[in-house]
Amino acid sequence: MYAEIIVDIASEQVDRVFTYRVPENMALEPGMRVKVPFGPKEKEGFVIRLKEQSDYDESKIKPIHSLLEDYPALLPKLMELAWEIREKCHCPLCEALRLMLPAEMRGGRIKVKTEEYARLLIPQDQIDEAIQKQGRAQKRKLLITLLSDGQEHPMEELKAMISNVREPLKYLVEKEMAEVYEKEALRSPYYGRVDAPPDPELTDEQKEVLSELIPALKKPQKPFLLHGVTGSGKTEVYIRLVREALRQGKGAIILVPEIVLTPQMINWFRSRFGNAMAVLHSRLTPGERFDEWRRIRMGHARIVIGARSAVFAPVENLGAVIVDEEHEQTYLSERFPQYDARDIAVSRGKREGAVVLLSSATPSIYSYAMARRGDYILTEMPYRVAHRPLPKVHIVDMRNELRLGNNSMFSGLLSQKLEECIAKGQQAMLFINRRGYASSVNCRKCGETIKCDRCDVSMTYHSVDHTLRCHYCGAIHPMPKQCPSCQSTYIKPMGTGTQRVEEELNKRFPGAGVIRMDVDTTAGKNAHFELVDRFRAGQAKILLGTQMIAKGLDFPKVTLVGAVMADLTLNFPDYRSPERTYQLLVQVAGRAGRGEEPGEVVIQTYQPDHYAIEGAADQNYRDFFAREFSRRRSDLYPPFTLMVRFLCEGKEMDAALETAEKIKDQIMKEYSGTALGKRILFIRADEAPIARIQDKARAHVLAHRHHSNVCAQGEKADAYDQKQG
Repeated sequence: MYAEIIVDIASEQVDRVFTYRVPENMALEPGMRVKVPFGPKEKEGFVIRLKEQSDYDESKIKPIHSLLEDYPALLPKLMELAWEIREKCHCPLCEALRLMLPAEMRGGRIKVKTEEYARLLIPQDQIDEAIQKQGRAQKRKLLITLLSDGQEHPMEELKAMISNVREPLKYLVEKEMAEVYEKEALRSPYYGRVDAPPDPELTDEQKEVLSELIPALKKPQKPFLLHGVTGSGKTEVYIRLVREALRQGKGAIILVPEIVLTPQMINWFRSRFGNAMAVLHSRLTPGERFDEWRRIRMGHARIVIGARSAVFAPVENLGAVIVDEEHEQTYLSERFPQYDARDIAVSRGKREGAVVLLSSATPSIYSYAMARRGDYILTEMPYRVAHRPLPKVHIVDMRNELRLGNNSMFSGLLSQKLEECIAKGQQAMLFINRRGYASSVNCRKCGETIKCDRCDVSMTYHSVDHTLRCHYCGAIHPMPKQCPSCQSTYIKPMGTGTQRVEEELNKRFPGAGVIRMDVDTTAGKNAHFELVDRFRAGQAKILLGTQMIAKGLDFPKVTLVGAVMADLTLNFPDYRSPERTYQLLVQVAGRAGRGEEPGEVVIQTYQPDHYAIEGAADQNYRDFFAREFSRRRSDLYPPFTLMVRFLCEGKEMDAALETAEKIKDQIMKEYSGTALGKRILFIRADEAPIARIQDKARAHVLAHRHHSNVCAQGEKADAYDQKQG
């Protein structure tokens, strides 16, 4: 017997299968991980397939050294998916296979954790006699008494109750009165206790959506796009769909875009499904992630909740893949290999016959266009649960505030609404998409902005420890006392960040209590859980944060939401800026009025007439989509065209630019005169918008071409509009 193996070396030179001989008595299956001789060393590898014969000289075929696990770590469908990722992401196959496993499994960096347990072997009717026979050995008497309940007891528990417990326990073991053994101990990532609530009554809209989703569990269809307004009960739809999948003996994966959303989603699912649920995300310890992965692989957990990488969870007989807040850019992996978890979800669903549900209150333009074309099945929930009203939205023109002499970060209306909210004992959320105290530090004499030594970006001032931090490479420097350019002492933090807003809130509302959620305050383990729990328990009246608080969170007592600087994302040099601004504002507005009391939203902006701001205030997605879709069609932006970017990094900018120019010239040479070349609108090589990150000069090639079926896109969209009236 022979095995074709991919050696776990990320190099194009060895990105092919190698044939090894399977030793006798080795039970081998495709998907197993093995150790094999490779050159002068031993390397880990993945068994791709087995075969009876080989075309190679038998004397030159080396045997497999050993198994790394006694079960296939990779499921057959995930191995197929890895081949697809290899082709689409242009990466070695082993890089794609690594995505399917906890990183710490490679190199044996993590092991199954075990704990010692002790149990009494004495029959119940002989325990009293055994205690009397111990004479004056008080520790042995106490130990027998503790173990007399017939249950197994962790060694740590016995150590806490009896000093030097090893000695009396050793005696009992030698006399065959007790036994000591090791047992696997799961490292649990779960935080706090969760009570099981009764099932809420479904709304008519929820029933209608489920009537389409549940039949698809038996008869796979196209992916579904669920467009449901904030507070419409999308999560309950997920729960009912997953419950039905479990009833049919199938599993489910639920993806969330932010780690901050996992505590809430975990608690909802734990309360309904208990230990049938597992969680996978980057904040788990290596041990927790490994144990959760093993629970899934062994079939002990059939439901997986997690961030982007959870899409590769080894769920057998997959029934449903749910992508919550599908519009979020966090589903795009920026690490190599770069993949889109939404595309992987669709691919797994098609490959494994599972229902794929993409869901959002603000679907991406791309996804909604796919639904209009008929590639996705569109389902909608246009009303909140119990027909609660959407929050009332106020747009405040901050230019008028300046004219009225208000130079603070809070408009008069937002200040008034905050005071009223706190006076009523209700809660408020304030959103600002910039962490730190100030966005930059400037010299008022020479105008110099203090930038990172390694990146072409300004440093952000953090007031807690009086440091300057680079949010790209993580560099930290003390706040200078003089301008490094002109030596002036007139240097001052400029702009606004979450720390500065927090400081101002504490001054204005000293008794209200403010909880700040951003990358800085949520760095510790379970920090997300603890901050969310504190706010839910009413320990603070104001929750302040970056975009991590803008979506998915459900706080019934929140009646006011304020967007302090609504223009930030609107000014990014990106054709998707209006879309992202609209999504952020609608999502953050949706946190208000989810309980019995109606909600209000205050959007502070310097561009009140922009259609993204107006659209967010109206909360009419179809109108916004029509305007944005029309703009992209006329300006030839995706999905009507394709944009490609090649990023070149090097020590010097000249070298990076030279490489970019060579790539551009090669593309033009390759496609000149071809049908594809005729569809290229423009191509150019230039410095990247951020010219240096982590001491690497960055240049890029931008190519923009017509989509091959741009006419069909427009015609199908028009036909859909006519059908909808």
